Amino acid sequence: MNRVEILVRRIDRFQQRHSVVGLPFAVIQKFGNDQAGGKAALIAYYALFAIFPLLLLFSTVLGFVLGGHPDLEHKLVNSALADFPIIGSQLRSSAHPLRGSGLALALGIAGTIYGAQGVGQAAQNAMNTVWNVPFKEWPGFVGRRVRGFAILLVMGLAIVFSTTLVELAPVFGVLNWLWTVVVSTVVNFGVFLAAFTMLTAATVRVRDVVVGAVLATFFWEALQALGTWYVQYVLGHAAAVYGFFAIVIGLLSWLYVGARLTLLAAEINVVLRYRLWPRSMTQPPFTAADKEAFVRLAKMEERRPEETVTVRFSDEADRQPLDEPSQRPSPRP
Repeated sequence: MNRVEILVRRIDRFQQRHSVVGLPFAVIQKFGNDQAGGKAALIAYYALFAIFPLLLLFSTVLGFVLGGHPDLEHKLVNSALADFPIIGSQLRSSAHPLRGSGLALALGIAGTIYGAQGVGQAAQNAMNTVWNVPFKEWPGFVGRRVRGFAILLVMGLAIVFSTTLVELAPVFGVLNWLWTVVVSTVVNFGVFLAAFTMLTAATVRVRDVVVGAVLATFFWEALQALGTWYVQYVLGHAAAVYGFFAIVIGLLSWLYVGARLTLLAAEINVVLRYRLWPRSMTQPPFTAADKEAFVRLAKMEERRPEETVTVRFSDEADRQPLDEPSQRPSPRP
């Protein structure tokens, strides 16, 4: 080994002995092992095309339920759009419910739900990968659709619930802004808690995903603030043509960063649940967490109940290069 590799291996030993460094490194390493960045890009792609259909569906349902309360319907739609600071103002003028005969309306709603299911399927794929669920345990066609529809329902109920609570803000006078922030944070936390438990086929308990839900909520609130800044200081001074592309690129980037941060929070849940740290920076040797992570990745490839994947590590996996005689400093004469 050269001096650089020896230095890196000594740094590796240090991070393995200190969880304050070793835990974040293990999360980042597992994020890469699961190719979560690619999963985040897929979620962002489907989310980009699902936003408008979901808004149409939401407006249509509100039109049926709140037909005699247009003001409340308007507030609920605005509440939903508040989560998308980059295009919220542009969509407000286009959020009209579906119209037509009963059959046409039913077909339109069914098509809208099916079209918006793409983001739910991509999210389930990502969460099952993060939890390294074997392919043979992934839900079938019907199960995936039911889970996707369930999470959409949770998001819709969250919007209604948060809007209802925000209406109480004037009661708190000068502290109404604080009430609004608290309501938004608590509701977002509940949505992430539900998503982290519902979008994976793995058996997880609420306590297994609490830490990730807290971090995802923090990430989401920070991302919304960043989106608001982008609208005010970038789009606000953009020309018409540039502004159009800035909206599309800004929205896609915002969705991608949001998906990436959410999956990072989910990875933290898995690393904590199965204690997948410390991980090694240079291999060999493999740590116990390295071996557990690689076993979980290999077991994911089980695609049929009749198939069993077994993993064996060679003696090379436990070799300690720094302890070999050739790496020890020679004694001074």
